Amino acid sequence: MELAVIKPLTPREIETELDKYIIGQSQAKRSVAIALRNRWRRQQVPEPLRDEIAPKNIIMIGPTGVGKTEIARRLARLAKSPFLKIEASKFTEVGYVGRDVESMIRDLTHLAVDMVKSEEKEKVETRAKDLAEDKLLDILLPSLKSEHDAGETSTRERFRQMLKTGKLDERFVELEVAQRPSSPMIEIFAAAGMEEMQSSIQDMLSNIVPNKRKRRHVKVSEAKKILEQEAAGKLIDMDKVVKKAIARVEQSGIIFLDEIDKVAAKGSGAGGPDVSREGVQRDLLPIVEGTSVHTKYGIVVTDHILFIASGAFHVSKPSDLLPELQGRFPIRVELNPLTQKDFVRILTEPENALVTQYKALLDTENIDLIFDKEAIEEIAKISFEVNEHMENIGARRLHTVMEKLVEEISFEAPDVAPQQIMITAEYVQERLKHIAKDDDLSRFIL
Repeated sequence: MELAVIKPLTPREIETELDKYIIGQSQAKRSVAIALRNRWRRQQVPEPLRDEIAPKNIIMIGPTGVGKTEIARRLARLAKSPFLKIEASKFTEVGYVGRDVESMIRDLTHLAVDMVKSEEKEKVETRAKDLAEDKLLDILLPSLKSEHDAGETSTRERFRQMLKTGKLDERFVELEVAQRPSSPMIEIFAAAGMEEMQSSIQDMLSNIVPNKRKRRHVKVSEAKKILEQEAAGKLIDMDKVVKKAIARVEQSGIIFLDEIDKVAAKGSGAGGPDVSREGVQRDLLPIVEGTSVHTKYGIVVTDHILFIASGAFHVSKPSDLLPELQGRFPIRVELNPLTQKDFVRILTEPENALVTQYKALLDTENIDLIFDKEAIEEIAKISFEVNEHMENIGARRLHTVMEKLVEEISFEAPDVAPQQIMITAEYVQERLKHIAKDDDLSRFIL
């Protein structure tokens, strides 16, 4: 099976990349970095032993707002393989209305097909552009379509140059484009796998009626894009794309299962909805351990898909999960609650730091926003104190505090620009201190 031969980042490089956006949590970063690198290592092992090496699934445990989901988001960009992030709370037990757990494998396969398709499009991009150019010249110069004398060839070449330099972009041409017939909407509410059946039935019905062509009056610049897409579509071998995509899912697919604590039973002896929670866990077991899932592209075997689960476990505990499911996640990583010093670093160090974001937003209004060091420390202190007194929502508290802090500046910005505004510790206290001190106000505003 042909797989992407791209050498991934080393564990140290992955940790460095995650450090650009996530403060602290070095143990969690190291665990996911090793797991990601092991995907590549396994591919280098000789064939008989390679199939025996199972992925070491990870479960991340920690309070809300400490970086669990952010690690997943950044990991998705670093992983040069199919990656799906999904919430476990979306699933329902087989027999209930809702999504069954197999749908995440179907979603992952769909993502892989799109990924491979875009890679194949890049390979045929030059050829597709040439074909689109020839087709566009045939439309612009219909009389020269079948003529080949020197004068007409030079006219065609002249037009080709004008097309390449963009001189004809504003001209309009009449283009015949494929119009996919709209299939009737069919909703099926039933047991597991029915959503896949719904998709298959819609595809089947749309294929019964042949594709229609309709004429459109478009600019040359738009016509070029439409014809390039059509040409690329004809040049790509979809059977090859699907085969590569399924191989990539099976050998290097990663699923990040967020909110795993929401399907854990809250203690023993609980009835009602907890039965459904245990049902979801039972359905997850074979998927995580390894099974065959039917998708519209073919059968996908989940034996070597890496699962990374995460949950806050405020109400339930990891031990409330089914013992069999706990055993499927051998690596456990505990994320630490954030301190006041962490808040200061979160506000300033990451590439997408909140302070940087607000500066950039107000810069569009010609407002030069400057935060002094004491102001940032005061914001961190207030956010930390509110988390201590109220629900601890981690770094998410900084968003509400910062929004309240710059609310007045954001509102007045268009009227007072251009101007330089200095945010000092005194300004922060003036805007937030009375709200932070009043528990009732804090509860509803911060």
